[in-house]
Amino acid sequence: MIALLGIAVVIVGFLIRINPLLVIAAAVLATGWAAGFDIVHTLALFGHAFNANRYVSIVFLVLPVIGLLEREGLQERARILIGRLRGATVGRLLLIYMLFRQVMAAIGLASAVGGHAQVVRPLLAPMAEAAAEKDGPLTEENRNTIRAFAASADNVGAFFGEDIFLAMSSVLLIKGFLEQNHIIVQPLSLSLWAIPTAIIAAIIHGTRLLLLDRKLKRSPPPRGEVGERSDPGGGRSSSAVPPPENPHRVAREFSTSPQGGGDFS
Repeated sequence: MIALLGIAVVIVGFLIRINPLLVIAAAVLATGWAAGFDIVHTLALFGHAFNANRYVSIVFLVLPVIGLLEREGLQERARILIGRLRGATVGRLLLIYMLFRQVMAAIGLASAVGGHAQVVRPLLAPMAEAAAEKDGPLTEENRNTIRAFAASADNVGAFFGEDIFLAMSSVLLIKGFLEQNHIIVQPLSLSLWAIPTAIIAAIIHGTRLLLLDRKLKRSPPPRGEVGERSDPGGGRSSSAVPPPENPHRVAREFSTSPQGGGDFS
C-alpha cells in the first residue's frame, strides 16, 4: 500500500490547490521513495519517461509563442476581425471550427491543427465572445457559457474525428482491447465504422451550437443595462425612466408658482 503514496500526494496537492507541476514532482519523488529507489534513480526514470514522450515538450514550445502573440494584441485583432463579419454568430463560428477540427483529425492532423492552448483560448473564445457582443454586452454567465462551448467544439471535433484516421493510437488501443477478448477486428473496419459516429456527433453538437445563438438572444442583459435598447441606427439608446425629483424641491416650486400666489421661477 505504501507504493501508492504518490496518489495520495496528488490528491492532497490538488485539494489544497498547490501548483500542479510541484504536486506531480512531489508525487514522483514520493513514489520513488516508497519503491525503495534513491533520488538519483527516481529522477533518471522520470527524465527517461519525459524524453520517451517528446510530444509533451511541444506544449512548452507553443505556450511562449502564444503568450508573445497575446501580448502583441492577438485577441484584440481576432475580436476586430469577427466584428467586421456581419453574418458571424457564436453558433456558426463554433460549428465551422468543429467541422474543420474534425476533418483535420480525420486525416491525422489532430495534434498539428487546433487545441485548447493553441487555438481555443487565444483565438476561438475571444472571436466567439466578439460575435455575441454584437447584440449587446454579455453577462459573466453567458461569457463563461461561450467559452465552455468553444472548448466543447474542439473536444467533439478532435475526439470523434481522430478515430477515422487508421494510424491513430486510439484505433490501435481499441483493436488491442478487442483482441484480448478474442474479438479479431481490422483497424480499417474500426476506421470505417467511426465515420457514421463522427457524422452523428457533428449533427448533435452542431445543433446545440446553433441553438446557443437563440439562448444568448433570450438571456437578460447584464445588471445595469436593463434600460438600454438598440435603436434602428445600430446604436444604443436609453429607455430608462428618469429618477423622481426631490419632493421638497417640487413642493417649494409649487408654492412659488402663480397658482400658489408667488412668482413662477
